[in-house]
Amino acid sequence: MVKAPDIACNIAAAAHERGGRALLVGGWVRDALRNQPSKDLDMEVFGIEEPVLAALLADFGRVEAVGQSFPVYKVVVPGPEGDRQEVDVALPRRESKAGRGHKAFRVEGDPHMPFAEAARRRDFTINAMGLDPLTGAIEDPFEGRADLDNRVLRVVDPATFGDDSLRVLRAVQFAARFGVTLDAATFDLCRRIPLDDLPPERVWVEFEKLLLQADRPAMGLRLAWDLGVIAALLPELTPLATCPQEPEWHPEGDVWTHTLLVVDEARRRNGDLDRPRLITVMLAALCHDLGKPATTALIDGRIRSPNHEEAGVEPSTRLLDRLNIHTIDGYDVRTQVLALVAQHLKPGQFHKAPAVSDGAFRRLALKVDCELLARVARADCHGRTGPFDCSAMDWFIERARAIGVERRPPEPLLLGRHVLALGVPPGPRVGEVLKQIYERQLDGELTSLEEALAAARELVG
Repeated sequence: MVKAPDIACNIAAAAHERGGRALLVGGWVRDALRNQPSKDLDMEVFGIEEPVLAALLADFGRVEAVGQSFPVYKVVVPGPEGDRQEVDVALPRRESKAGRGHKAFRVEGDPHMPFAEAARRRDFTINAMGLDPLTGAIEDPFEGRADLDNRVLRVVDPATFGDDSLRVLRAVQFAARFGVTLDAATFDLCRRIPLDDLPPERVWVEFEKLLLQADRPAMGLRLAWDLGVIAALLPELTPLATCPQEPEWHPEGDVWTHTLLVVDEARRRNGDLDRPRLITVMLAALCHDLGKPATTALIDGRIRSPNHEEAGVEPSTRLLDRLNIHTIDGYDVRTQVLALVAQHLKPGQFHKAPAVSDGAFRRLALKVDCELLARVARADCHGRTGPFDCSAMDWFIERARAIGVERRPPEPLLLGRHVLALGVPPGPRVGEVLKQIYERQLDGELTSLEEALAAARELVG
């Protein structure tokens, strides 16, 4: 029997005392049946009018009413050592389309609605189950448990599924996260739904779940291609499928096939990163070869893509614009993704070069996070079929760490206040002196503030 969290059991018991019934619904039930943890607790309370429900919930913690046309009550229960539980509680409801867009719905609550009718508004059968916390009984009017066991993704109500086009993207990320296959009717329905009413922020929420929460995001990306999602929302990726690669270096085939392998490698190898840096690596893996279609040619009998890394910056910028990606959790994701695309060949190039100075590493660190660069380059190298030596990336990051520039370039020894103290008046000359001194620092000629000050004195006379 599935054990419900204490807060859900307590709310269910209070509802039962007042003649009602409270069920856990949605993703929590689905994940519990998959033996997977879920942070999102959602409950629906049947048989209790809204004013009584609001008063009932107040006994359990702080209650916040969320939503305008239809209230969902967020109950926040304090726990030990600052920990807390949160559960969203609402009446069962009907939804009807009121216009275009993800939020254009009329919502009507009805505490006396049967569970099967309430669950009909759900997207897929695996999300249309309810769990009674008091008995452990599963309400499953649309056979979602069987679909979960059979790894099939099936719509609940084909007549209303297309009212919310975001559900197509949910199908894509669910397929990858849960290892499920769309049944034929669901696949055909998803292909027919226009996606032009989705704002970038909503598109990105679903793509982030695909890239970060799926063990093999490529499964979802393949489905997105087959459903027309890539062509509609990320058209910069479509030329990759018809762009050939030199078989000696890419026996897997075209650039799209290679990109899917790289994305899976990037996800598999970088679970230790925090959220913004993992997003950065995953987006860079997705975009790293966007410059190949414009640069690929047959040269001396070989398929080559000269300078494709720099050529990839422009289409990568357009893709990031479509997803409205900028700074995430205080980290400049956009700048780093574009830098990683532009520099993703550098670890291999540095390794092959006869002698690369420490200064070259320091200057590269001015452009890109070398730690993330090594990770993207490693995924790029392993994202191929056949045996390849990818030790260059290990050499690269070890060298960067030895120099101390794996995360950022060296902090300047000399600052503006030092130059002003030497008698240089405020103005362009200060910047010129700082630049010249910093260049010498990058080359390793100056290693202390004393040396930098002495060099600056010589410059200013």
